[in-house]
Amino acid sequence: MVAEIYTSFFGFRERPFTLLPDPDFLFWSDQHERAYTIFEYGISTRAPLTVVTGEIGAGKTTLIQQLLASLGDDVTIGLISNAQGGRGDLLRWVLYALGIDSDVSDDYITSFKKFQDFVVDEYAKGNHVVLVIDEAQNLSIEALEELRMFTNINSNKDELLQLILVGQPELREIIASPSLMQFAQRVTATYHLRSLDEKATGAYIKHRLRHAGGSGEEFSDEAISSIYDETLGVPRLINKLCDLALVYAAADSQRVVGIELIRELVADALFIKPQPQDRYLLRNPISQIDKAAE
Repeated sequence: MVAEIYTSFFGFRERPFTLLPDPDFLFWSDQHERAYTIFEYGISTRAPLTVVTGEIGAGKTTLIQQLLASLGDDVTIGLISNAQGGRGDLLRWVLYALGIDSDVSDDYITSFKKFQDFVVDEYAKGNHVVLVIDEAQNLSIEALEELRMFTNINSNKDELLQLILVGQPELREIIASPSLMQFAQRVTATYHLRSLDEKATGAYIKHRLRHAGGSGEEFSDEAISSIYDETLGVPRLINKLCDLALVYAAADSQRVVGIELIRELVADALFIKPQPQDRYLLRNPISQIDKAAE
């Protein structure tokens, strides 16, 4: 395979720039450290609702995987990805994510009682339940309101259930809508994960090269600068362009990827340059979630 040829050519143990989320390759930029701190803050303070957003490919799912791997035995996790549908559909996703037995014939009240009993039972065991919902921008207004109702399981000073929502910038806009004002008021911590700047892009590329067994110098500074211009600092796009560049370099027996090779890739139309990132922040310089919660 081509990928095996270039890993052998450069002496890598594995491909440094795969598109799959892999916590082992996690690069701790300032942005990612802050986003992860918000996750940790939400968990440690038992925040009812934590929201982290970022552009497509910014590394949100990788951070989630890192979080899941770091939690103690006293946390019962349910991970939901790409959930869609209206009221009732979300509850079925939740039951499945937590491994709660249910029957398709169960009505909503029966299903909710099973969910509530599970959360209470976990609390009695000294655990608390955390639901992590990835790609949460796909949820309807009704589904988000249903999530808010789930937090009513919490009582007095005891937080039995926490919700962590992760999604694209549109999620913040949805939450800031007037119909979700009560939902916004329950959001304790929120963060928007931006793309990498040019300096961080270079550090990110070198980090992944070294982690895979390389020297970190397989790309020239000029090539890295060009990669930043083409990808706008989006990690997933950086991975895609760098992976292709290594294939081209190995095919031409080039030990260092130079700017001309990056230009050749772009000219061959193997990479589509994205539009400017951080669309939410460009339109909303002041957090509308925070305003809604006032």
